[in-house]
Amino acid sequence: MTRRLLAGTALVGILWALPALAVDPTRIINAAKDPNNWLTYNRSYESWRYSPLDQINTENVRRLKVAWMHSPGRATRGLQSTPLVADGVLYYSGSYSRVFALDAATGEVIWSYFPELNEDLIAQQTHSPYNRGVALGHGKVFVGTVDGRLIAIDMETGSPVWDTKLINSEKLTVGFTGAPLVVKDKVIIGAQGGEWPWRGPIFAVDAATGKEVWRFYTVAGTEEAKKTWGNESWRTGGGGGWMPGTYNPAKDLIYWGTGNPAPLYDWAGPDWMTEGPRPGINLYTSSVIALDPDTGELVSYFQELPHDAWDFDSAAGEFVRIERDGKTYIVHPNKGGFVYVYDEMLNFIRAWRLVDHLNFIEGVDEKGNLIGRRDMREGKHENLCPAIAGGISWNSGTYSPRTGLYYKVGNEWCMDLEIIKTQPILEPMAQLNIGANFTVTHPKGGRAYGHVDARDPLTGELAWRIDFPEPPLASLLSTGGDLLFVPDPRGVLRAYDARTGALLWTHNNGLGHNGGIISYAVDGKQYITVAVGWGSLVGDLFPDLWGEPYKSMATDQGWLVTFTLPDE
Repeated sequence: MTRRLLAGTALVGILWALPALAVDPTRIINAAKDPNNWLTYNRSYESWRYSPLDQINTENVRRLKVAWMHSPGRATRGLQSTPLVADGVLYYSGSYSRVFALDAATGEVIWSYFPELNEDLIAQQTHSPYNRGVALGHGKVFVGTVDGRLIAIDMETGSPVWDTKLINSEKLTVGFTGAPLVVKDKVIIGAQGGEWPWRGPIFAVDAATGKEVWRFYTVAGTEEAKKTWGNESWRTGGGGGWMPGTYNPAKDLIYWGTGNPAPLYDWAGPDWMTEGPRPGINLYTSSVIALDPDTGELVSYFQELPHDAWDFDSAAGEFVRIERDGKTYIVHPNKGGFVYVYDEMLNFIRAWRLVDHLNFIEGVDEKGNLIGRRDMREGKHENLCPAIAGGISWNSGTYSPRTGLYYKVGNEWCMDLEIIKTQPILEPMAQLNIGANFTVTHPKGGRAYGHVDARDPLTGELAWRIDFPEPPLASLLSTGGDLLFVPDPRGVLRAYDARTGALLWTHNNGLGHNGGIISYAVDGKQYITVAVGWGSLVGDLFPDLWGEPYKSMATDQGWLVTFTLPDE
């Protein structure tokens, strides 16, 4: 028996040593046509978060059972990442940028990689220590760290290939929390930055060597943009691109969303063009930008919120590419609660409103200009809607080509705040520059809540809507089986009929959801994997607003739960 076990172990080792199919640039470009795998953060460059698999469908979803679970350990602030799957192997990251490769059918660990981090620095950071995902390509797994590094790991062995320090995080107190993006021979990653006194770059690194190729400053990245920051305030302007963008191969363009300027709140009120801490429109913060992937040069942009004074930035990582009537459109939501529609060169077409409780502006006109801005001076202000966490958060929606509908979470909450004058603090370490104290509140005359809407992505026309007692903070998934999966904050995973919104199945995963959900197939069998684990800057607001179960919900645990249909 001992000899048999040893022989079996050796055989397993030999099998795992066999090279997987190459995850090369061509394969990533065609990821949408590959139903069995989930190769990028949003599954493909189209950013649909849609799986064409239909083995699990509206007729049999009620039979779903847990296939396996895995915990990354040390899950401080829960589990916020989106797993990836390539050729039967599932890759995912946990807090502290821990990376795992698992057998996607059984959950068996193939390898793990725990980078050594600057623990003293992490203890001082606001957005630590969570990680929202990895990227695959060129035989490597790429992950960013909160102490300013981008690391490449061998896909087969789990051994580090290169480790590149891109940010002096010990001085700037910012790092990487979002997933990287592989584009051709480069790895692209954006940094935190909105509330910090720096210039929030987006970096491109050579995938083979780890050498930095270019960086684009989201704050004053061109000479013309510097002119939009009075008193050289661009030097401490914030920005950043903390969630992954995407790539348009037809136009050879990288799309990326950028963060808010610093200080986050501005005491200049309506005189912000000439007064206050950062006079001007503050390019390229709270914008969508298109970059040349080879050089990092700016090709086009649209600033969704000129002189953002509310932290309703454009860093959400969705650029949903949709073809209709012979034309291609780019659909992008921002934190303000609007969904913007562009052509492929980011020329504005329209914006439609997702949330009900919104008073920081009156609307967006036919040219993309903000109407009826609410610009606040120093002092106390009540009932600003939405709250700082946004009418839309960073979690991704999903688009189903079967229904033609875009499914998206809306957050309905407000806040009271006191705007104060601040100065950037750079020594001995850079500090947050928020410019206000705030309290998240219920909307006047009602309760804060969330909803999932099914809408036409180009016009915003509502097909159906489901209200939730609290905003779901996890990403959504639609499938070829006409299913919509919604992981809710109380810990219940729900499956709806994507056509009608009818609830078909639920499963309690025991802890709130704040990460990704995917579907893939191994040996002809379809699986659904969801990240479970509570804890984030947004989730921290829940106990005061809603009490239980959030007052006692653990924020130091997390696990993956994978479902499939039982064998007949």
